[in-house]
Amino acid sequence: MKPIFATALMFSLLGATSALADNHCADGKTLTPDVLTIATGNPAYYPWVMDDDPASGAGFEAAVAYEVAKRMGFEKDAVVWTRATFDQSIQPGAKEFDVNLQQFSITEDREKVVDFSEPYYSAAMAVLVRQPTIDGGATADIESLKSLKWGVMAGTTALETVNAVIAPPDAPLLYDDNVNVVEAMKANQIDAALFDLPTALYLSAVTLDDGALLGQFPADRSENPDQFGILMEEGSPLKACVDEALTAMKEDGTLAAIEAEWLQETTGVPLIK
Repeated sequence: MKPIFATALMFSLLGATSALADNHCADGKTLTPDVLTIATGNPAYYPWVMDDDPASGAGFEAAVAYEVAKRMGFEKDAVVWTRATFDQSIQPGAKEFDVNLQQFSITEDREKVVDFSEPYYSAAMAVLVRQPTIDGGATADIESLKSLKWGVMAGTTALETVNAVIAPPDAPLLYDDNVNVVEAMKANQIDAALFDLPTALYLSAVTLDDGALLGQFPADRSENPDQFGILMEEGSPLKACVDEALTAMKEDGTLAAIEAEWLQETTGVPLIK
């Protein structure tokens, strides 16, 4: 290689590295210059966010958010957190955040009105019940699940899974949030509900005194696994930047390491047959 060409190549590579470090991809594209505004739920739950404190960086989604932000050129002191409801966030129109991590399942209907990043998590779905339901004979198989009274949060992919996979004879009762689903279970209005596995683990351990997980549908055994994406306003100029960051995190193992830290797979929850 000629010295002049080698020198030019070296400066070209250094320039590319410098551009990546400066990450001009996001310049001028955020709501507030030089600041990334990230939304989460109110409240935000374990294990997605620990102690309802996303700024701590503890919890799966909080950790993912800060790593994505860093790779987009925003250090921790350049990240601002805000709160937004689930239903409000998936509606069309302008957003008061740049990106939002709140266990949003990527669906075709939602993609018509908002933008999603590529998936950052593929969730197993778990059946939440109370211990008396198991003591009464409920088991981790489809025929047993059909006999239960179901409740789900409206607007989530859990409804589609209950109807299509379990297909109980009676339509599931619909609720506007997870809290009301759990309250209905406490009041014996329903026997079972379907949540992503980490949420179901939290609800069974914290919000239900006698909560239990009857079984799970693993993501890799599902024809249509529930995949979570970072939500943005439709047409967001940040989408390419976010996707680039997530791709790099997958390729170098960082995303898998964050998942291993906050969403341990060894749960002891049986597979549904």
